[in-house]
Amino acid sequence: MYDFANSGYTTVVMTAVFNAWFVAAIAGGAGGLEEGTATLMWTSTVAAANLLVMAAAPVVGALGDQQAIKKRLLLITTVGCVIATALLSLVGPGDYIAAMAIVLLGTVMFASGESLIAAFLPEIAEPDHMGRVSGYGWSLGYVGGVLTLGLCLLYVQWSTRQGLPQQNAVAGSMLITATLFALAALPTFLFLRERALPQPRLHASAGLIRSVFSRLARTLHEVRRFKDLSRLLVTITVYQSGVITVVVLAAVYAQEAMGFGTEQLLILIIVVNVTSAVGAFLFGFFQDRIGSVKALGISLTIWIAAVTLAFFADREFELWIVGNLVGLAMGASQSIGRALVGQFTPVARTGEFFGLWGLANRLAALLGPMSYGLVTYLSGGDHRLAILSTLAFFSLGLIMLQSVDETRGVSSARE
Repeated sequence: MYDFANSGYTTVVMTAVFNAWFVAAIAGGAGGLEEGTATLMWTSTVAAANLLVMAAAPVVGALGDQQAIKKRLLLITTVGCVIATALLSLVGPGDYIAAMAIVLLGTVMFASGESLIAAFLPEIAEPDHMGRVSGYGWSLGYVGGVLTLGLCLLYVQWSTRQGLPQQNAVAGSMLITATLFALAALPTFLFLRERALPQPRLHASAGLIRSVFSRLARTLHEVRRFKDLSRLLVTITVYQSGVITVVVLAAVYAQEAMGFGTEQLLILIIVVNVTSAVGAFLFGFFQDRIGSVKALGISLTIWIAAVTLAFFADREFELWIVGNLVGLAMGASQSIGRALVGQFTPVARTGEFFGLWGLANRLAALLGPMSYGLVTYLSGGDHRLAILSTLAFFSLGLIMLQSVDETRGVSSARE
């Protein structure tokens, strides 16, 4: 249910509505900045947020393990992200500094919560079923994204019929997303138990901080003993750079390169979320049958095909084909990657090692969008050229995946 709840932030704020509105109107257009500069400002904001999370995620994970307070920390990040999403309803054309600050806060809270909820996975699923349980959650997350987008689409259509300005439609979408996030997250805090036990409490705050950083340093050192987990985390960093670029810039690409309007963007992202749910659900069973590494390799191959077609697409229907391929690959690759980290992680170290998984994702969220933003800026707004950087991430990730031995990785975790 938490995957269901937080997907609205990713889908509406980062993927479908607010990102395109920021580039077109808040910073660009009436905001007074050129389109290439506006795109770079958006990607820089995303990168800065993820740089902060990248530094904090392993510490948060270690602290959650040591004090057994993952659920408490998750509540803090959830409330923070909900408030930030609601605040985005107040910004308009020209308010790009305020918008960037609020997006920075919301993304930091969202990403921290994403790592915390993932750390519960080894507590609630047996290793042999971790793939399908992760797939259940990820597919349900896309259902949440579709529901949130569907409600936003209905509001946008109503707002248009009333003759209200587009800013009103965007503001309403932000409030819908914040409300649904808060309501759908309630089952997590009512029913999910913290099964981990706290380690001996350090009463002095300085001692606690030293302990957390000491354990973090030990984690970074010890993870090297888990050869395949280390290789997997580096591989995830590379291919997730491509995934996250698509997540935060798909609507911008469709709007700027293909001329899609707001309603078309919402419908396209709804289609992507539906196929993502199908991909996460089906590949959850598929990976348990043929192996997670093989299944991940197939999903990356689909990614490469989708981005290649997007580069050459010049007709609207071709982008709809791309959307379906992206959805299938996105649901599969993200669910499989999370499950693989769980399979390669010792149960007693889930918070820390999933903190490193969070670090890998945040580094990817820094590298991917910034690469796209810089290419767009330097090329004077050429989004087709920028998408080639995304293709490079998926291709390199597929090559690096070949060095990961699934059997050896699972055995190391169990030992």
